[in-house]
Amino acid sequence: MATKISDSSEDELPETADINVTPFIDVMLVLLIIFMVAAPLATVDMKVDLPQSAARPTPRDDKPVFVTLKPDLTLAIGNEETARAGFVTALQTITGGNRDTRVLLRADKAVPYGELMTVMNLVQRAGYAKIALVGLEGAPAN
Repeated sequence: MATKISDSSEDELPETADINVTPFIDVMLVLLIIFMVAAPLATVDMKVDLPQSAARPTPRDDKPVFVTLKPDLTLAIGNEETARAGFVTALQTITGGNRDTRVLLRADKAVPYGELMTVMNLVQRAGYAKIALVGLEGAPAN
Protein backbone atom coordinates (compact mmCIF):
# COMPACT_ATOMS: atom_id res chain seq x y z
CA MET A 1 0.00 0.00 0.00
CA ALA A 2 1.13 3.46 -0.75
CA THR A 3 0.91 6.02 1.96
CA LYS A 4 1.32 9.72 2.17
CA ILE A 5 3.67 11.05 4.77
CA SER A 6 2.57 14.32 6.22
CA ASP A 7 3.57 16.58 9.05
CA SER A 8 0.62 15.57 11.16
CA SER A 9 1.32 13.86 14.43
CA GLU A 10 -1.35 11.22 14.15
CA ASP A 11 -0.37 7.63 14.87
CA GLU A 12 -2.11 6.28 11.84
CA LEU A 13 -1.09 7.33 8.40
CA PRO A 14 -3.86 7.94 5.88
CA GLU A 15 -4.28 5.27 3.25
CA THR A 16 -4.27 6.08 -0.42
CA ALA A 17 -6.25 4.22 -3.04
CA ASP A 18 -3.48 4.12 -5.65
CA ILE A 19 -2.63 0.63 -6.98
CA ASN A 20 0.98 -0.35 -7.35
CA VAL A 21 1.12 -1.88 -10.85
CA THR A 22 4.82 -2.74 -10.91
CA PRO A 23 4.37 -6.34 -9.68
CA PHE A 24 1.51 -6.80 -12.15
CA ILE A 25 3.74 -5.67 -15.06
CA ASP A 26 6.52 -8.00 -13.90
CA VAL A 27 4.15 -10.97 -13.82
CA MET A 28 2.78 -10.11 -17.27
CA LEU A 29 6.29 -9.88 -18.76
CA VAL A 30 7.20 -13.27 -17.31
CA LEU A 31 4.02 -14.80 -18.74
CA LEU A 32 4.72 -13.19 -22.11
CA ILE A 33 8.20 -14.70 -22.21
CA ILE A 34 6.86 -18.12 -21.20
CA PHE A 35 4.25 -18.05 -23.99
CA MET A 36 6.77 -16.80 -26.55
CA VAL A 37 9.05 -19.72 -25.74
CA ALA A 38 6.26 -22.30 -25.47
CA ALA A 39 4.33 -21.33 -28.63
CA PRO A 40 6.86 -22.69 -31.17
CA LEU A 41 7.15 -25.90 -29.14
CA ALA A 42 3.38 -26.40 -29.37
CA THR A 43 3.49 -26.73 -33.18
CA VAL A 44 4.63 -30.33 -33.33
CA ASP A 45 4.15 -32.38 -36.50
CA MET A 46 1.39 -34.82 -35.84
CA LYS A 47 0.27 -37.76 -37.92
CA VAL A 48 -3.27 -37.01 -39.03
CA ASP A 49 -5.46 -39.10 -41.30
CA LEU A 50 -6.81 -36.37 -43.60
CA PRO A 51 -10.07 -36.73 -45.52
CA GLN A 52 -10.04 -37.15 -49.26
CA SER A 53 -10.67 -34.23 -51.56
CA ALA A 54 -13.81 -34.03 -53.66
CA ALA A 55 -12.01 -32.01 -56.36
CA ARG A 56 -12.16 -33.37 -59.86
CA PRO A 57 -8.85 -34.39 -61.44
CA THR A 58 -7.63 -32.33 -64.36
CA PRO A 59 -8.81 -33.67 -67.70
CA ARG A 60 -6.25 -35.62 -69.70
CA ASP A 61 -5.73 -35.44 -73.42
CA ASP A 62 -7.55 -38.06 -75.46
CA LYS A 63 -4.48 -38.85 -77.54
CA PRO A 64 -1.31 -37.92 -75.67
CA VAL A 65 1.86 -37.53 -77.72
CA PHE A 66 4.70 -39.65 -76.34
CA VAL A 67 8.28 -38.79 -77.26
CA THR A 68 10.66 -41.58 -76.31
CA LEU A 69 14.43 -41.33 -75.94
CA LYS A 70 15.90 -44.82 -76.19
CA PRO A 71 19.16 -46.02 -74.59
CA ASP A 72 20.95 -45.73 -77.96
CA LEU A 73 19.78 -42.04 -78.03
CA THR A 74 17.35 -42.54 -80.92
CA LEU A 75 14.04 -40.70 -80.80
CA ALA A 76 10.56 -42.04 -81.33
CA ILE A 77 7.25 -40.22 -81.51
CA GLY A 78 4.54 -42.64 -80.47
CA ASN A 79 5.74 -45.98 -81.89
CA GLU A 80 7.53 -44.51 -84.93
CA GLU A 81 11.28 -43.92 -84.82
CA THR A 82 12.23 -40.44 -85.99
CA ALA A 83 15.55 -38.91 -87.00
CA ARG A 84 16.53 -35.78 -85.06
CA ALA A 85 16.71 -33.80 -88.31
CA GLY A 86 13.03 -34.45 -89.07
CA PHE A 87 11.84 -34.51 -85.47
CA VAL A 88 10.14 -31.09 -85.46
CA THR A 89 8.17 -31.70 -88.66
CA ALA A 90 7.13 -35.17 -87.47
CA LEU A 91 5.96 -33.72 -84.14
CA GLN A 92 3.97 -31.00 -85.91
CA THR A 93 2.40 -33.59 -88.22
CA ILE A 94 1.26 -35.81 -85.34
CA THR A 95 -0.13 -32.91 -83.28
CA GLY A 96 -1.76 -31.28 -86.28
CA GLY A 97 0.15 -28.08 -85.58
CA ASN A 98 -1.62 -27.59 -82.25
CA ARG A 99 1.05 -26.11 -79.98
CA ASP A 100 -1.16 -26.56 -76.89
CA THR A 101 -0.83 -30.33 -77.12
CA ARG A 102 0.84 -31.87 -74.08
CA VAL A 103 4.02 -33.74 -75.01
CA LEU A 104 4.90 -36.60 -72.67
CA LEU A 105 8.64 -37.24 -72.66
CA ARG A 106 9.98 -40.57 -71.48
CA ALA A 107 13.55 -41.78 -71.44
CA ASP A 108 15.44 -44.90 -70.45
CA LYS A 109 17.33 -44.94 -67.13
CA ALA A 110 20.60 -45.31 -69.00
CA VAL A 111 20.12 -42.04 -70.93
CA PRO A 112 22.35 -39.21 -69.62
CA TYR A 113 20.53 -36.22 -68.19
CA GLY A 114 22.13 -33.88 -70.71
CA GLU A 115 20.63 -35.83 -73.61
CA LEU A 116 17.19 -35.67 -72.00
CA MET A 117 17.55 -31.89 -71.64
CA THR A 118 18.61 -31.65 -75.30
CA VAL A 119 15.38 -33.38 -76.37
CA MET A 120 13.32 -31.17 -74.04
CA ASN A 121 14.92 -28.10 -75.58
CA LEU A 122 14.20 -29.48 -79.06
CA VAL A 123 10.51 -29.91 -78.19
CA GLN A 124 10.38 -26.45 -76.63
CA ARG A 125 12.06 -24.81 -79.62
CA ALA A 126 9.41 -26.47 -81.80
CA GLY A 127 6.88 -24.32 -79.90
CA TYR A 128 5.44 -26.85 -77.46
CA ALA A 129 5.43 -25.47 -73.91
CA LYS A 130 3.44 -28.24 -72.23
CA ILE A 131 6.10 -30.88 -71.65
CA ALA A 132 5.73 -33.56 -68.98
CA LEU A 133 8.14 -36.27 -67.89
CA VAL A 134 6.89 -39.84 -67.63
CA GLY A 135 7.98 -42.26 -64.92
CA LEU A 136 6.72 -45.38 -63.20
CA GLU A 137 4.36 -44.90 -60.28
CA GLY A 138 5.64 -46.28 -57.02
CA ALA A 139 9.06 -47.08 -58.43
CA PRO A 140 11.65 -47.61 -55.67
CA ALA A 141 14.25 -44.89 -55.29
CA ASN A 142 17.73 -46.18 -55.99
